[in-house]
Amino acid sequence: MTKSSSTSVASGVTKYVAYYRVSTKKQGESGLGLDAQRNAVAGYVKGVIVAEYTEVESSKKDKREQLTAAIERSKKEDATLVIAKLDRLSRNASFIFT
Repeated sequence: MTKSSSTSVASGVTKYVAYYRVSTKKQGESGLGLDAQRNAVAGYVKGVIVAEYTEVESSKKDKREQLTAAIERSKKEDATLVIAKLDRLSRNASFIFT
C-alpha cells in the first residue's frame, strides 16, 4: 500500500520516504503497530514525507515489494528512507547489511 504526496517541496527542505511493516494481517488490520511506527517516524522527521509505503509481511521473507518500491522512490526523489525501528526491515543482520 502506497501513500504519496503530490505537493511540490520547497528547495532546501529535507524529503523523506517512510516505510512501515507489520508481520501479521491482524496487526495490519488493527493499525496498532502501524500507528506506533507512524508516530515514531513523525517525531523524527524534520522535513516532508513525500511517500509512505506499508507492508504486511513476515521479516523472515526477504522479497518485499513495498520495501523495494520505497527504496526506488527514495532514489528518484533524492529523499531519505526512514523507518521506525531497524527490526522493521529484518531481524536478520545479513539482510540489512548486504
